[in-house]
This record gives sequence, structure tokens and C-alpha cells, in this order.
Amino acid sequence: MHAYLAWLGSAFTLSCGAALYTLALTVLRAALPPIRVSGAGLRPAAWGLAGLISIPLLAQPLQNPAKGDPVLFEALKRADSQVFDEGFNHCNLALLEKVVHRDMQFLHDENGPLDREGFFKAFQESICSDPARKPIRKLVEGSVAVYPLRNNGGLYGAVQMGNHEFFIVEPGKEPRYTSSGRFVHTWLIEGGQWKLYRVVSYDHQEVVKYGPKFDEGAAFPMFDKGADIDALLKKHKVASVGIGYIKDGQVQEIRTFGERTAGQAIAQDSLYKVASLTKPVTALTVLKLGAQGKWDLDEPVAKYFVDPDIKGSPYLMKLTTRHILNHRSGFPNWRYLNKEKRLTFEFEPGTKWQYSGQGFEYLRKALEAKFKPSTLDPPATDLVFTPLHMGDTHYRWEAGVQEGRYALEHDEAGIALPIERNQTVNAAANLITTVGDYSHFLAHILEGAGLPRALYDEFVRPSSGEKPGIAWGLGMQVLPGVDGEEFVLTHTGGDPGTKAIAILLPKSSRGLLILSNSENGMVLWRKIIEEYLGRAGAEVVRRNLQ
Repeated sequence: MHAYLAWLGSAFTLSCGAALYTLALTVLRAALPPIRVSGAGLRPAAWGLAGLISIPLLAQPLQNPAKGDPVLFEALKRADSQVFDEGFNHCNLALLEKVVHRDMQFLHDENGPLDREGFFKAFQESICSDPARKPIRKLVEGSVAVYPLRNNGGLYGAVQMGNHEFFIVEPGKEPRYTSSGRFVHTWLIEGGQWKLYRVVSYDHQEVVKYGPKFDEGAAFPMFDKGADIDALLKKHKVASVGIGYIKDGQVQEIRTFGERTAGQAIAQDSLYKVASLTKPVTALTVLKLGAQGKWDLDEPVAKYFVDPDIKGSPYLMKLTTRHILNHRSGFPNWRYLNKEKRLTFEFEPGTKWQYSGQGFEYLRKALEAKFKPSTLDPPATDLVFTPLHMGDTHYRWEAGVQEGRYALEHDEAGIALPIERNQTVNAAANLITTVGDYSHFLAHILEGAGLPRALYDEFVRPSSGEKPGIAWGLGMQVLPGVDGEEFVLTHTGGDPGTKAIAILLPKSSRGLLILSNSENGMVLWRKIIEEYLGRAGAEVVRRNLQ
């Protein structure tokens, strides 16, 4: 189904974009008077203010520049803990007094500037005034970068950048996640002790609720350590979830949780049916045939196949493969959804977007008519499955499908559904695969999909608009301008008892796959996506659900 019908019927990255970098630089420039360190007066120009945060802007997770100096990194980690774990979270103001510089300035993108006195007043009147409704700050693990500040070779301070999240804790209740943000801290060494000198707290984002189908109710990160995930699955009656994570263009992690059926644990080689995640496989097979000169994306599909229902249509010779791949065929999603159960053109091909699984099936019949007596299996096997070692991937239920490894679909109540052993190839749905197989398929796409560059560019280029912020290329959804210059390729799959989503970030060579054999599987999507892909993932969720 389409993007699991827009997701309803159908780790973290510090990626400091140029605009936010400029904001941080501007407010620091405005805030920094001459600095006095160990009795020596230093004007900003003496050491270059821009050098304070002249940090490479990356679309990928930042590597800690202080990694070669673990002592510095750990020192700042402890200092941060004193300010926020002890001061912010536990209201240890006496300790906070010792850590905050006498000339400290705090710049907030929503609450304005504060000096040291105002900073402590805010702590007392807001952060620490009501223990029955206590704000808590949590540093996002893996997001922090530390940069040393030196003068004539001697260390006098450091810049610390990262992401943090905020929660409200009330007695007898689970912590409630309320917002996230980014920060730039400038620390100075004074009397042998680290002092917090400047704080820029910016890009605060309130938590957006998308309803119970996408609210798993877990406040803190879980999938970074795997803690209590089985309990979360049981809470939401999710039989299992499989996760594939791609980093630097390579499959880095395959994880599975839960059961394939009652009493039998899911495994990394368990077989999932992935519904509409079949379509990208079909699309790539067709594009590879096109690259070999065996299939023309722009000739009328009617040259090889004509469905009797549309035999007399004036649009018949206008329909091309390109229209089908970017969902501008003019067909409905499925003919059986029409009252008459007949296939019709609902508009002229190429004139507007409308998701259609029927279009992919129409294309399959045209391919099989040209390459008869072959089905779609052989070209997909020769061009995709075999080269990528996807030995557990099948278009239909055949001899290679081991039923003892199959993850049975489950309904909303957690009850297993009867197995549908589809014997016929469907170009739009019913692909059977494993987390590992499909993750390697996604990594192949990140590496260029084995296509000529011009054709690959067509594959990932928006050529059909679904709604603002969401377009389609030749087989996958395209979300441009996500978290800076990044763009996203994504597709979802949803049939009764199975929910799946694939997300690719080509610029940063990352990807994520989530498979579930449960009607309730989508409840975990947001949690997993945002934990693995950070702000880019949150933007994918927002564009599809808001």
C-alpha cells in the first residue's frame, strides 16, 4: 500500500547547518567581551573569534576531534555532568556556583540572554521550584564534539557542541519527553578548574504527537542498548521487529527482537513478507534492464501488453514505464477497489500523481509478454538477487522459502494470521526477504545501484509530486532538503499483519530498515527512526504524518 497509505494505511546526528552555525557565531560575537585568563587580558581578535567555533560543517555524525585526547574529552564530560546532572537535574546549586564562570553569559533562542545572576535566578524560579514537576535534561549520547582552545600552545579552554533532550518528571509517572535542542558551550580553565563561560542554547523543538498509532510511550532512548525492548513489544502487542542499519554505505547492524510466532524467537535469518517494499526491487530490476538496452522507459507499455478493460482508451498509447515508476500512470491503487472492479484510467498518464500498485502489476505483464515465457523472477534473480547474494529473497512462495523461518503476520490483538502462500509473482507486493537481504539491497542503492550515473540520477531525482516536501523518483519516495543539503529516499509497506519501512540518506551514506510481522508494528517506527537517524529521521516522520 502507498507509503502505508501515508503511514496510516500504508545514533543521533549533530548536523549543524550553515544557518544555525551562523546564528551561533553571531550571538557569540555579540556576547564575547575581552576574556581574562590567568590574569592575562585577551581580546577576541587576538585569537580569532571565528576560530572559537570555526568547525567543519558535516552532514554525517561528527567524530570527536578530541578523540586523540581522551583526557580533555572526559574532563569536559565531567564538567558538563556537574552543570546539568548535578545542577539542572538535581538542583545542586552549591556545586553549580563553583562551576559557572563569574562572567558567564547564557544565550537562549526563545528566552533571550541571561547573565550569571539571571541564570541562577532562572534555576531557582523555574528549574528547581516544583519538585512535583521537575524538568530533566539528558545529553544525547554520541552527539558531543569537543574542540580545544589554545594560546601559544597552551590549553586555556574548549568548545563543546552537542544535542540534548528535555523531560518532565512527576511522582509516580513515566518521564515525559517534551523537547530537544542543540548547544554550544565555551569552557575556560581558571585556577586549574573548568568554568562554564558561554552557553548558546538553540534550535529547540517541541515534541509533536501523531496519535496512538505512532506513540510508543517510551521517554528515553531504548534501541541504543536494547534495554526492555521485549517489554515494549509485549505492551503494544507487536510480535517482532527487525532492524537493519547502514552506515558509510555498508550494513553495520542487523538486530531482531520478539517472536516470529508464539514461543519461537525471531532470528536474523527469519523471513518477513514486506508488502510494498517489493516495488523498489521491481523498479531497480526494470532500470537495470533499461541500462542493458533491453527495455525502453519511454516507449508505450501497450506495445507489449493491453489490459482488456482499457483496450479502447485514448490514453492507452501514452502510458510509459516512467509514468508507472513515479506513480503518474493514471491507474487507481488497485482495480478491485473500484465499484465495478474494472481497470480504468482516472486521468491522462503523466499529468498528475496517484499511487498505484496496479500500475506495477501492469508493467509486470508487459515485461513478461516481451520476455515470454519468462516471469519477473529470472531478471530479478540475475540482476539483483544473485549479484547481491540475496538468497533468501523471493517474489513468491516457492521451494526456497522455509516455513519454519517465516515470521507469521499478527493482528492488532497479537493473534497469528493464517499464512498466505502466494504462488504468483506480484511486482507490487508480497516479496519475502530477510532483514539482512533487504539491507544489502538498500546499501546497493546507496552505492549507485549498479546503474549508469545519468540513469541513477533519474532514479533519485524528484519527477512527480505527492504533496509539499514529498516527491517521487523512479520507484521510491524522495524528500528533498532534509536536515540541510541531505535528501531522503524512502518507501513503506503495509498489508494486514505486516508493516515495513526503508529509509536512505544518500549524501551521508546512511540507511535504516524496519520490518515487523504485526499490525501494530508502526507504533515503533518513530522511536526507531529518530533514535537511529536523529533530526533527519524526525523530519521524515514529520513530513509523512503532520
